[in-house]
Amino acid sequence: MIAAPVRTVFLGSGAFGLPALEALLAARSVDLVAVVTAPPRPTGRGARITPTVIDTAARERDLAVLTPERLRVPEAIELVLAQRPELLVLADYGRIVPAALLDPQHGALNLHPSLLPRHRGATPIPAAILAGDTETGVSLMRMDAGLDTGPLIAQTRVDLDGTEVSPELETRLAGLGADLLSEHLEPWLAGAIDPRPQDEAAATLTRPFRREDGRLDPTRSAAELERQVRAQQPWPGTFIETGAGRLAVLGAAVDDGGAGANGRDAGAPGTFDAEGLWTGAGRLRLLQVQPAGGRPMAWSDFLRGRPSIIGSSIVA
Repeated sequence: MIAAPVRTVFLGSGAFGLPALEALLAARSVDLVAVVTAPPRPTGRGARITPTVIDTAARERDLAVLTPERLRVPEAIELVLAQRPELLVLADYGRIVPAALLDPQHGALNLHPSLLPRHRGATPIPAAILAGDTETGVSLMRMDAGLDTGPLIAQTRVDLDGTEVSPELETRLAGLGADLLSEHLEPWLAGAIDPRPQDEAAATLTRPFRREDGRLDPTRSAAELERQVRAQQPWPGTFIETGAGRLAVLGAAVDDGGAGANGRDAGAPGTFDAEGLWTGAGRLRLLQVQPAGGRPMAWSDFLRGRPSIIGSSIVA
């Protein structure tokens, strides 16, 4: 049993961290004294200054909110240490935590949406979809100075069926991560859990996406491109360049058949037909697209206004 609630600081910015924040508020073993999150940023077409979802949720619950521009500067470190934390908990903060904050009495814990050491880094959820993984999960680890390299406290696993889209999978893993934290928090604080080192030989690393990562390369297989469409929602999305301009691909499916529409032979990679796009292996059926400056629509509706695209090729 914990003699008194442990002074705790939560670090998070994205929606994945919301259930974890709620779990800490509900935990009798902790006293949530402050929340650290990214500062408000311009968003949307109007560049409206918008706080993070964690910032909004924390203020609605009358929690102290700290929004340092950079956490690694001395002033920000002192600001966090002034809360006298005995425990740090991080979920989807998006910034490196300096070593000076990693060693409170009960350590610094991180909820990471992958089965560490697989998919360390910034984009673990899309990475699992892109790789065609058949399972993923959430890891609760004690942070060290490396990038998601600390010893593991607990993990929970979920099967993937090959239809997952990143936002929905994130929501699912966020709830599982909060449950994992709730289950293991008190035993951890009581010293009843011995964390185990990660297997460095099995480690893989992800990186943040760039806009250009959204380009669909027709020399790759239809299966790879379909996973890319599902993995890279909402950012950076996926797109192709056509004679009619850039076309965002919002939904797609794989057609492995060797013949094109009406029994014709398969087209060359990068060629459009009435069903979609021929690739290096199979056809990528285009289900929902969005022209630049236009609205989302079915591929068939797009073709109705631009029938000449059939038989044309992607513009390099």
